[in-house]
Amino acid sequence: MLTGTHHIAVICSDYQISKRFYTQILGLKVLAENYREHRDSYKLDLELLDGTQIELFSFPEAPPRPSFPEAQGLRHLAFSVDDIDSAVSLLVEQGVSVEPIRVDEYTGKRYTFFQDPDGLPLELCEEVTR
Repeated sequence: MLTGTHHIAVICSDYQISKRFYTQILGLKVLAENYREHRDSYKLDLELLDGTQIELFSFPEAPPRPSFPEAQGLRHLAFSVDDIDSAVSLLVEQGVSVEPIRVDEYTGKRYTFFQDPDGLPLELCEEVTR
């Protein structure tokens, strides 16, 4: 029945800051950008290399979502990378705070966490076997 992930929708508090983060820091490709005047809302369609899309929305006065301690609902959004050390270095060079790299006790794969401008937990998962 399900064949993959089509998109993930994210509502941000500051559209310009989040747009810069997802496009310039994370390097996602812009597919479309629309301002919906009747809702005073932007919708930015972004794409990862595997075709997965992220829809970045802005809505006036959207309430914040509690994230910590671990609240119910979506826990985090994870991205695959080939070289986690390089990816972390690029994020740190852009001023993004990244947790220390850990090793999953079950898979042996390396991973780490960081946050988007609104505190949304994001994860990097290294897909290369060392």
